[in-house]
Amino acid sequence: MRNLILHVIGGAVLAAGMGLPAQSADVPRQASPGTLNYVEGQVTMAGQTLDAKSVGSAQLQPGESLTTRNGKAELLLTPGVFLRLGDNSSVEMISPNLTNTEVEIHQGEAMIEVAELHPQNNLRVDEDGVTTRLMKDGLYDFDANQNNVLVYKGEALVSVGDRDVKLKGGRQLALGDAEGKPQKFDKGQFEASGLYQWASLRSSYVAEANIDAAAPYAGGGFYYPGWNWDPWFDAYTWIPGDGIFWSPFGWGYYSPFYVYDSPFFFGGYGYGYGRYHHHFGPNYRSWGPGPHYYGGFSGGHYHGGSYGERGFAGGYHGGGGEVHGGSGGFHGGGGGGFHGGGGHGH
Repeated sequence: MRNLILHVIGGAVLAAGMGLPAQSADVPRQASPGTLNYVEGQVTMAGQTLDAKSVGSAQLQPGESLTTRNGKAELLLTPGVFLRLGDNSSVEMISPNLTNTEVEIHQGEAMIEVAELHPQNNLRVDEDGVTTRLMKDGLYDFDANQNNVLVYKGEALVSVGDRDVKLKGGRQLALGDAEGKPQKFDKGQFEASGLYQWASLRSSYVAEANIDAAAPYAGGGFYYPGWNWDPWFDAYTWIPGDGIFWSPFGWGYYSPFYVYDSPFFFGGYGYGYGRYHHHFGPNYRSWGPGPHYYGGFSGGHYHGGSYGERGFAGGYHGGGGEVHGGSGGFHGGGGGGFHGGGGHGH
């Protein structure tokens, strides 16, 4: 107990010494299912207009709906699970319990990223009277306008009438057809959609915040696995209890024990050259200051760029860990790259 207290006190002193911005009093240390994590444009919750100040404190309660017009929103579900809502869409919270989490899509499109799912989690999505249970880590899309469920990666169990349909990665199911069978879909076309591109961008940003939040504990110390508020990113990020988890978009979520392996950890406190307050927006040119990465999936590797005060051209692959240094990359100047864990730099 004495060591634990010293770790907590030491962490607080370190944060103060680094000039860590004070956490808002209305932002809890841990988030629960239904917590708003990002908003842009015209978005309401239970009829109340949301803005950037609502992030981290607004929480969707049972029976309430999160609705977008010309806007988008990110909602936290169980730790490691993100619900992202597209334009002109609406989702209702049915049950926010950690072991019994259920939402209903009323209109528009919602995409759910599942980076970690425990056997105890009962994660369900309702759409047009049909319930879909998410069974594995992956990426799932629910389009109420098209009355369709799509599994990009992962596996879902769709209860249609009196039968259960197993829906695997690369398949979609039309819910209006009681006798319908899973069908293939064009992944390239899906990846080109606006919501997919935006969700990938948000995923990369939360993954970057994960590295920033996990880094202070890399040398040991007490921390809370699960949702952790990062004041530098104005959002919650997910810190696993152990290991490395990969998002379906390819970005990594690191526990403090493995954050040394991340492409953006250089043995220092988060970013090797200091920490800055970050801002996220749909236009990467408006980000800053500080480093950011972005990119798209192409041929099994992520290629992208980083923009900010010390931006560089490059990206990293989330699975095997290949890093493309690009021009002005870290470690070696022009054309240099760095090791991303399990792969090679070039």
